[in-house]
Amino acid sequence: MLDKILESLYLKVFVNIVVQRTKTVVYIELRSKKEIIEEETVEFNTTALNNEMYNFIVRYAKESPYYYISIVDCSAFQGALPTCEKNKFSDYKDLSTAQYKCFENKWVFYTSKNDIYELEKKYEDVGLDFIFSPFVILQNFFKDKINGNLAMYVLVQDGFISVSMFENSQLLYAEHLEVLTGDDTDDILLNDEMDENMDLDEGIDLEDIDVEENDIEDLDDFGDIEDLDALEDIDEFSQSKDVEEELQESLDTLPEAEEDESFNEDYQRFTLIQSAVAHFYKDEKYESHFIENVYISDCIGVTSDLKKYLEEEMFFNVYVRQADLAVEVCELAKMELGL
Repeated sequence: MLDKILESLYLKVFVNIVVQRTKTVVYIELRSKKEIIEEETVEFNTTALNNEMYNFIVRYAKESPYYYISIVDCSAFQGALPTCEKNKFSDYKDLSTAQYKCFENKWVFYTSKNDIYELEKKYEDVGLDFIFSPFVILQNFFKDKINGNLAMYVLVQDGFISVSMFENSQLLYAEHLEVLTGDDTDDILLNDEMDENMDLDEGIDLEDIDVEENDIEDLDDFGDIEDLDALEDIDEFSQSKDVEEELQESLDTLPEAEEDESFNEDYQRFTLIQSAVAHFYKDEKYESHFIENVYISDCIGVTSDLKKYLEEEMFFNVYVRQADLAVEVCELAKMELGL
């Protein structure tokens, strides 16, 4: 009781770290019991804890004995599985070298133990209180949508996308995929976990997908979503080409003015999403139903091309919400503390 009284007398300081490809974003929020007193966002040209970042964090941490440091899990080896039953983990993934946690007794998110150790070691001078999975961030950001009908949810970060399918708050499928840059795009792995026997050239056989009668009736009625983009006309989805071949052909035929980094990366994000959808539809381990809607949490400012590709090539209704990833991390930290 005394501890609670003392705690209420102090500000709470939230330090939120987002590591990107070449820089790190740190968002600070100082909060009283009922309101935000001060907030500041600073970008550092480093992906490690250097002296400048350390001094910045410590300066705010000294404001209160109640400070909390959070970070987004930036591990390449991470993901989520549609079960919390340990004896079923091996049906989807070998988690013997992973650290995992169950979310609301519905699904589990995981990451490499070695990566967690390295992350904690990198920030040992300031310490880490919370390490948040992109899939938990995604679930919270779309909590007003995720408890409804089946849809795909995508978190777009600098260097990664996290793709998931949810239905009635239950995770059905998830993948965390790296977006490569420069010459690396020539060798991109569209899905390094896809079964070698899966042949994307065969396309997606829609007859194999469990589509209920109500799903067909609802195709022309997607509802009114005030905070999201409007539905646009879409063209027929071409399934005949391998996605890697399609990527290369498109880049070869583009005018030079369009061959910029943002365009290339958005097309790569599209092909990664296309590959994830093919995996979801084809792999018998997953309950695959027809996907109509895609919700994108855009944390970096993607171009309109990504939305266009998904609508015109894959029959999706695409809705994009802008997000400040560091602020979303802060929201999760406050939730962990019951604020």
